[in-house]
Amino acid sequence: MTHTYNFEFKPYCRKFRQPLQTYHGIWETREGIIIRLIDEIGKIYLGEIAPIPWFGSETMSQALDFCQALPSQISSETIFSVPDCLPACQFGFESAIDRDRTTKFANLAQSILLPTGEAALGTLHKTISPKTTNCDTFKWKIGVSEFSTEVRVFDRLIRTLPDTAKLRLDANGGLSWETANRWLEMCDRLPQIEFLEQPLGVDRFSEMLALSQQYRTPIALDESVSTLDRIRDCHTRGWRGIFVIKAAIAGSPSQLRAFCKSHAVDSVFSSVFETQIGRKAALNLASELQVKPRAVGFGISDWFADKDEIGIEW
Repeated sequence: MTHTYNFEFKPYCRKFRQPLQTYHGIWETREGIIIRLIDEIGKIYLGEIAPIPWFGSETMSQALDFCQALPSQISSETIFSVPDCLPACQFGFESAIDRDRTTKFANLAQSILLPTGEAALGTLHKTISPKTTNCDTFKWKIGVSEFSTEVRVFDRLIRTLPDTAKLRLDANGGLSWETANRWLEMCDRLPQIEFLEQPLGVDRFSEMLALSQQYRTPIALDESVSTLDRIRDCHTRGWRGIFVIKAAIAGSPSQLRAFCKSHAVDSVFSSVFETQIGRKAALNLASELQVKPRAVGFGISDWFADKDEIGIEW
């Protein structure tokens, strides 16, 4: 059945409390678009477009151009025909009217993103306590500084972690073959390491497949599986390890849902620093599609100064 919606959109810009540093560079502000759809009986639906072009999505400019080209009244057929080259737009529009959406994700365990370098130690000390619950998994970016410098901090992080905690290492594709092997040799000796995420660039799939077969520490693909097209491609090429799924840039929620269910994809859902609008839609998919009880990567609430208040008035 075709539905018709009045359509409005407004861009937003949120400043990180401290810049996020990764192998891709320094990220200081999060830009995105909030969309509002109103159906024939006046019901309001909100969605979020939150691109990350260096991960494989469209740019913010391309998303804005797409929204500006749409009329003020659109149909559900328009929503489900957003092109694959605009995966963040696909997610934003389709998730807004997702009839399969639930709210059964409140008890999902969260992975907390630590700052890079020595600042991670201070955050870890503040986060862990006897009263801490539902957040005993942490993620730390590597491949940002010299290997020797990061290893010194890493050793201190491991000593600080509680015995029951897990640590995820995320290289964002920034390691060399030699350095990836050195990290994995260390990780194989440490039970606290849950997995190493995207050690090599997206063009080095065969080497990451080899690493996954050589070491006990699991390898998780992230940039390599950033969109649904990439997820399908890596699965076709033989990847049966962990898929880190950033739902807000992956594309169509309905197509993602169908693929993950039909192929029993071992997924970990992760944030793209979206607002609560996109986050709720992504967590809805996570609660439905994660086949193993791993923490989701949405522990990013302390990274913004505005406490998710984006200040949009319609």
